[in-house]
Amino acid sequence: MAALLGVSLKHITEHYEEILYHRAAKNHLWYAVFPFVGLSLIYILRFYLFKKKENKGIKEVFDANATGTPLPSYKIPSHFINGLLTVSFGGSTGIEVSTVVATAAIGSVATQKEPFLKKYKQELICAGITAGLTTLFNTPLAGLLFAYEVIFKKVSKAFIVTNLLSAAVAYGFVYMLGEEALFTVNITQWHLYALPWFVLLGVLAGINSIYLTKSVLFFKKQFLKFSTGYHKILFGAAAITIMITLLPQLYGEGYHALKDSLLTANTLVLTPFIAFTLLGILLLKPLITSITLSAGGDGGVFAPGIFIGAFLGLLLAITLNTFFDAGVIPLNFMIVGMAAMLSASIHAPLTALFLVCGLINNYALFIPLLIVSFVAKYTAQRIFPYTVYSFAKK
Repeated sequence: MAALLGVSLKHITEHYEEILYHRAAKNHLWYAVFPFVGLSLIYILRFYLFKKKENKGIKEVFDANATGTPLPSYKIPSHFINGLLTVSFGGSTGIEVSTVVATAAIGSVATQKEPFLKKYKQELICAGITAGLTTLFNTPLAGLLFAYEVIFKKVSKAFIVTNLLSAAVAYGFVYMLGEEALFTVNITQWHLYALPWFVLLGVLAGINSIYLTKSVLFFKKQFLKFSTGYHKILFGAAAITIMITLLPQLYGEGYHALKDSLLTANTLVLTPFIAFTLLGILLLKPLITSITLSAGGDGGVFAPGIFIGAFLGLLLAITLNTFFDAGVIPLNFMIVGMAAMLSASIHAPLTALFLVCGLINNYALFIPLLIVSFVAKYTAQRIFPYTVYSFAKK
């Protein structure tokens, strides 16, 4: 069930996001309409269908694990629908956390069906998450490691058995459906002389992840000051509209822009226009993600982390080639940047490593990905010990 939910949400969201994005690209007036419609629909559904109960993201999973309180079954449709509406209508986040909470709720509901399952509540919640993320990223190791590194944080026989089975079933599901890697790239080699520059990328990603984390925490606190949901929607939609009008690459999860950039990365030359565009992305993506989430959108920092890391890697690579004649491969830096930023944002280096390898279905960069994921995590942890997820536990 978790695998079916994950793959369904992925394809439905991709389908409608593409339709609405191309419509808005032809007529920019839609940039002013779509964010308002998406946030309003989420608010209306919460008010009339989901009994005025807000979705609190991954904090709900942490609370369920800590208190033993089961996740209610309505969390399955609410996160599915809200994740779909948020991203399709331009909210600049991803469906990963929506999938995590919805699939965790499936695991939680399963524990209520038989008395003997109740003592395995945490393991079954993790099993749901493992299956959901396996289908999103086509890699069972990423789902399994996220459940361990971020949610469960310990090893038991029950955890190993349930989550290995869950990952195997989910991967069999995506294999049967013929799911393809999200990004199509051709990576054959990396050069040892680039390793110090990769480490620099890890440090920069760690610093940038703090900007993303602090932005999310800051805007969530500021939006609590609004007296009504209408004011949140109006301000949030207006801010999102301005930013996606300035940089259409910020629309939705941003994978459309990422796919285009991966194809042309090795041919890019650092011009003033490209420099300002990349700097604009790095500056505005954390802000638009934070406002999307604070205004009522559903999602997390998975997709934003991947997006920011890729463009941070691209900017660093073409800057090194332009001013220092470093001879590095920009495409490689984009891929390594994805893992670095994701690892730093969620403090889960092994999850980031295998998730990015799954995204491109290529392990040629395994060593630099491994090194940089740990460098980025420990850099971020040294500066600020919390992620958006761990801060939610406080």
